[in-house]
Amino acid sequence: MTERHAVILAGGRGTRLRPYTTSIPKPLVPIGDESAILEIVLRQLAHSGFRRITIAIGHLGELIRAYVDGGERWGLEVDYAVEDKPLSTMGPVVAILDRLPEHFLVLNGDILTDLDYAALLDAHEASDAPLTIATYRRQVDVDFGVLTVEEGRVVGFVEKPKLDYAVSMGVYAVSRSALASYPKGEPLGFDRLVLDLLARGRNPASYAFDGYWLDIGRPEDYDRANSEFAQLRSVLLPDSE
Repeated sequence: MTERHAVILAGGRGTRLRPYTTSIPKPLVPIGDESAILEIVLRQLAHSGFRRITIAIGHLGELIRAYVDGGERWGLEVDYAVEDKPLSTMGPVVAILDRLPEHFLVLNGDILTDLDYAALLDAHEASDAPLTIATYRRQVDVDFGVLTVEEGRVVGFVEKPKLDYAVSMGVYAVSRSALASYPKGEPLGFDRLVLDLLARGRNPASYAFDGYWLDIGRPEDYDRANSEFAQLRSVLLPDSE
């Protein structure tokens, strides 16, 4: 088995989750009055056989470093990448590319999911894709009649349709070659990376997932996570049983 290394993105300001994130970084917000989001993610990675973790920190990063330290209590080896300025999603990864193996995981530090991280990385290694995106199906209800208009004429109409999308879960398996051409120290968004890969004909792969996934971006998401955690605890933290 190749080395399993994950990069956790934990440098954001969490402005959408205020006031909870006024004095603590979003990855340290507690879930179920028991564990920080970040601790849940770390325990899941350890359970999936990951041993080396790099946490990209920025805003209030010293609190994350104090909480996680070297990761020994979860059987992990944790180091840190410090963002002196915001580098978006993939910029922090480019900055430490020489510290990473050929294939590795990148994930946001504020999601709750029972995705099998090891299976995602294994699927990516078995493919020839430069990037594999964990995807989730979302339906959006449109509360209006939707018109198709061509040259000033209505040529189609659907009343209050349901739109079905595959959305990114904020978890990616990445090959070093996908990021090798980008300069260190410059912002690089996930959107730009995907568009650049498409333009080069190096299409990313999709890893479809239909289990539990919650992106804790807003206060209502945080409230939902707390209300659901008790019944999902054994799923999210299988090592606790």
